[in-house]
Amino acid sequence: MQCTRNQTPEHQRAMRAVQDSMDILNGKWKIPIISSMCYYTERRFSDILNDVAGISNKMLSKELKELELNQLVKRTVLPTQPVTVQYELTAHGKTLQTIIHTLTEWGIAHHDKIFAQ
Repeated sequence: MQCTRNQTPEHQRAMRAVQDSMDILNGKWKIPIISSMCYYTERRFSDILNDVAGISNKMLSKELKELELNQLVKRTVLPTQPVTVQYELTAHGKTLQTIIHTLTEWGIAHHDKIFAQ
């Protein structure tokens, strides 16, 4: 594959990596779900549902399954009556915590900048 003047192999690899990341974290809900889990070791389904405003049960279930398939979230069924399901970030999922914290700080600063005017 021929590189154009501005596209080195490193640049192409970086752009593919960004696209891969966006494909895994795409949509409106995955970042807020991960954010909910960043602040606690374990979260029940209902805890995440309460944290992520506007998400439905069905959508949360779908998104958690996708995050689990991508090895970002671990699902544990506890032998309680009634059955309790807990979710937590995997070691791989915890690598996103720095990004989530940076995104949070940027969001706060951006909000303050925009609404200070």
